[in-house]
Amino acid sequence: MDFKKDPKTDFADIDELSPKEAKEEAEALREGIEYHNRRYYLDNDPAIADAVFDRLFSRLQELEEAFTELRTDASPTRRVGVPPADERVRVEHAAPMLSLNAALEKDKIRDYFDFLRRETGKKEFDWVLEPKFDGVSVEVVYEKGRFRSGTTRGDGESGERISDNLATINTLPLRLQGDPPDLLAVRGEVFLAKEAFQELNRQRLENGKEAFANPRNACAGTIRRLESTIVARWPLDIFFYDILKIEGEPFSRHWEELEAFARWGLKTNPLNRKAADLEGVDGYRKELLSKREELEYEIDGIVIKLDDLALQGKLGTRHRSPRWAMAWKFEPRKEMTTLEKIVVQVGTSGILTPVALLRPVDVGGVTVSRATLHNEREVEEKDLREGDRVRVKRAGDVIPELVERVERPNKYAHTFHMPKTCPACGTEVAREGAYVRCPAGLSCPAQLRGRIRHYGSRQALNIEHLGEKTVRRLVERDLVTSLSDLYRLEPDQLQGLDGFAAKSARQLYDAIQNARQPRLDRFLYALSIRHVGSRLARTLAERFGTLDRLMDADREELESIPDIGPEIAGSLTHFFTENREAIKDLEKAGVRVQPLAMEKSRRPLEGKTFVFTGALGRYTRSEAQKAVEDLGASAVSSVSGNTDYLVVGDEPGQKLAQAKEQGVKILGEEDFLALLSDQESQ
Repeated sequence: MDFKKDPKTDFADIDELSPKEAKEEAEALREGIEYHNRRYYLDNDPAIADAVFDRLFSRLQELEEAFTELRTDASPTRRVGVPPADERVRVEHAAPMLSLNAALEKDKIRDYFDFLRRETGKKEFDWVLEPKFDGVSVEVVYEKGRFRSGTTRGDGESGERISDNLATINTLPLRLQGDPPDLLAVRGEVFLAKEAFQELNRQRLENGKEAFANPRNACAGTIRRLESTIVARWPLDIFFYDILKIEGEPFSRHWEELEAFARWGLKTNPLNRKAADLEGVDGYRKELLSKREELEYEIDGIVIKLDDLALQGKLGTRHRSPRWAMAWKFEPRKEMTTLEKIVVQVGTSGILTPVALLRPVDVGGVTVSRATLHNEREVEEKDLREGDRVRVKRAGDVIPELVERVERPNKYAHTFHMPKTCPACGTEVAREGAYVRCPAGLSCPAQLRGRIRHYGSRQALNIEHLGEKTVRRLVERDLVTSLSDLYRLEPDQLQGLDGFAAKSARQLYDAIQNARQPRLDRFLYALSIRHVGSRLARTLAERFGTLDRLMDADREELESIPDIGPEIAGSLTHFFTENREAIKDLEKAGVRVQPLAMEKSRRPLEGKTFVFTGALGRYTRSEAQKAVEDLGASAVSSVSGNTDYLVVGDEPGQKLAQAKEQGVKILGEEDFLALLSDQESQ
């Protein structure tokens, strides 16, 4: 049987096959499927119709199901995913996965060339030029031509094993072609195409999830998931570009390695080139920069490598970067980009919000790929349509804002209208002034999931192990239809969820039980009351002392509190009128809200003002703000002469320069954590 040349699908009945015949057919099917995979994904030259390929694939699945001894990790059927892992195992790489030194200016590249001439005594070099992918770097290991394992880059010395997820990528061969070496460890870059990224974000937003910031983050989040069956649904791709370890078949040139990759069926980038001098390198960079927007994947520069492998070995590494390679990055994209889609997100309170999905653009050092449009009126006033070229800025150093439409390449683009029914549950929506709201409440899965996620979040009741995936499963299986249902869950119900073993089920159960006596301010914040953030929840808890006292307050009493106007007072009275039974149900389930009176004296940071900039490792922005507010401080968005502390994380914005100019005390993350620890211990 040769399914490469003759892909016949008139198969014999499986019950009539002997084990030997089944084995021979399975081996022939695997060889044929891999051949046609390569023709389709690597050569872009399919030899058979999709329906014929699907029949071959289904036949192989049937054989492996009937003859379990035929199952193997090298089978193409592995690509549909395997059951979720309990955790990721960390393994050492075959060789260090180094990072590259990078430059933006041509003068820096010229200096690098001069450095190499001094170090080697050579005047001329042969260069290999490759796109610098904006994806996720991985190590892939083959033994005797068969895929054995794959790991993330991690810290460069070791990474997390993600073999099951990598096996779902169609362009990663499970069996090498030709005559591969006995052992081969290669480095590749996994990426998500731009179009697939926009589709992923659209689905996430319409299901009440946060959108990914850029394709790289989406890819990194996907490739490390524990459920490879979910990873298999997304069209991840991979390019290979380096050998980490090889047994046999030595090479003298890096270009020879890339040519060998092609022979073995490892996908390389068609834009790889060779050059002999700086002007050739510069021309290649300009070529890729001109093609950047047209490419199906993201690149942020070029990689320059010495072709001579012996010379690479002689130069070695400095710190954790090779001395024989350099990245020449593109200038950050300006704030002009394309509005690719307008999707509608259903919030926790039921408000439908239009969200602009943008072609990723660098704005002040941060990649922006989405912007909230607030409501339909804003879309109308700015006359925004899909395909428009738009100007983007980051407001308040954090939130992306779509400023204006600059041009409309497609004059036939359709006007945007809010949907008449909720995209999450299909309920007819209601208009409330400038906003559109789904009135379904907890019967809307997006609202229910959002409320449960918020209820268990760190800044609310801090229920560990109640993450987004778990909440989704609980709602989809109708195990939780209200907040009180959380407290009625039993360990055996949790153990029945995908990815939950006895230990993890018990951990979540215990975490929920430990949240039966929440502090009043945290409980109020956890209820997702419109307009009530953590700071106002604290104010209300201090003013009223108990939950019953607050629920009985009328609008006049609420409006007498500073910072509470008619809109917030109306929101509070409406919420407690509509949800009094739900709160009673929480009490029936054993929830006992604790008054805040005992906490009022512990406000060691009262009167202090904090501003945050950049990304913190231990806290999200809202969690950090909540931490200082719990100690009596105020967290504001802009630096002024009244600011006491600026807390600085990775990639800080303009606030850092403003704080230095005004003499504000600047804290790194470690200093900030130490300050919190000192104050909390008082």
